[in-house]
Amino acid sequence: MQERIAMNKTEMNIRRSYPQQFKGVMAVSILAFTLQGCLWVEDTNDLRAFVAERSSQPTGEIPPLPEFKPYEAFVYEGSSLRNPFAPLVPQAEAIEEVLSDVFPDFERPTEYLESYALDNLRMVGSITSPINTDQFFALVRDPKGEVHQVVLGDYLGLDHGQVIGLDERRIEISEIISNGRGGWMKRPRTIALPESN
Repeated sequence: MQERIAMNKTEMNIRRSYPQQFKGVMAVSILAFTLQGCLWVEDTNDLRAFVAERSSQPTGEIPPLPEFKPYEAFVYEGSSLRNPFAPLVPQAEAIEEVLSDVFPDFERPTEYLESYALDNLRMVGSITSPINTDQFFALVRDPKGEVHQVVLGDYLGLDHGQVIGLDERRIEISEIISNGRGGWMKRPRTIALPESN
C-alpha cells in the first residue's frame, strides 16, 4: 500500500513539473523567434546598390497647378423690388360662404353609365318611342362599344351628372361637383352627336 502511495506522489510531482517545463520551453521559443528579426547585418552593399539604381532612374514630372479664375462678387440689387412671395393684389377679407342646397344624392343606386367619364361616352343617335311619340331616347355608346338608351332624368358620368335636356343633336347634363371649399356646385355639360361628313 505504501508503494502505491509513493507511486502516486511521484506521478503527482511529474504532473506538477510538466506545466512548468512547458512554460519554460514556450518562453525560450518565443524569445528565439523575437530575436531572429533583430540580427545585425554587416554587409548592406545589396541594399545600397538597389537604392542607387532607383535614384538613377528618371523621375516623373508633377503637372503645374491649374489657374483659378478670380471670384467675382455679385451684388443683389433686387432689395428695392417687390417681394416675390407677397400677393400681387391685396387679398379681400374672407367671404362668408353661403351654404347651398346643392349636393349629390348618395342614397340612390348608381346607374350603369355612371361608371364612365363623360368624355368616354359618345352620342350615336336618337329615337322616338313607337308607342308614345312624346317619349324621346338618346343613344349613347360606352367605351366597350355597347349602345344604351338614355331618357330625361337618367344619370351618367362620374360626377353625378343628370340628363336635363334631350334633342336629336345633343344631350344636356347637369353635374354636381365639389366647389373646393367643402361644398357642391352644379356644372352644365353637353354630349353632342358628332358631325357627319
